[in-house]
Amino acid sequence: MPPTDRMLTFALAALVIIVIPGPSVLFTIGRALTVGRGGAFLSLVGNALGCYVQVLAVAAGVGAIVQRSSEAYTAIKFVGAAYLVYLGVQAFRHRRAFSAAIGTPVTARSRLRLFLDGVLVGVSNPKMIVFFTVVMPQFTDPSAGPLWTQMLVLGAFVPVIAVACDSVWAFAAGTARVWLANSPRRLSAVGGAGGLAIVGLGVTVAVTGRSD
Repeated sequence: MPPTDRMLTFALAALVIIVIPGPSVLFTIGRALTVGRGGAFLSLVGNALGCYVQVLAVAAGVGAIVQRSSEAYTAIKFVGAAYLVYLGVQAFRHRRAFSAAIGTPVTARSRLRLFLDGVLVGVSNPKMIVFFTVVMPQFTDPSAGPLWTQMLVLGAFVPVIAVACDSVWAFAAGTARVWLANSPRRLSAVGGAGGLAIVGLGVTVAVTGRSD
């Protein structure tokens, strides 16, 4: 178990990195504009759990490989970027169906798909890859027990903070979407904007990050 002071400091660092708009925030806003608050919440929960998969990988030693290998990092980054572009294109293509989708019950299958989409985006989030592989190990204490268990404990703060913070973005963007629901034309424009935002996020993820 990491010392209490290090856990609190790490939680503060995690809060700062999560609050700064990045892939997770932009993905949540795009999802809220295209599928509403409920779908965005499912996606952001999946996103948070996807980030914790990164924690498990770092604790298991995979993070050290990604930190040393630019090829591994680039592969993960481009997989996530490509999937974001795909989601954004799909949302833009079906933007005219958004007004009809409001009030339509979400099926179990579609809920699972929204959740899994979020997991994949969380797993490939380059900002969190860097945070977990470079920053998190600095908050461990070799005298406090196995480092992998300390990283699992520290990493557990991230999904909790992420869900709390991203939910605010999802609620705000989803509320704006519902407010525009009485105008199919405006709602179609908002849905298209959400799709374009996700595409833009995918492109941004692809062209930013480490240069090594």
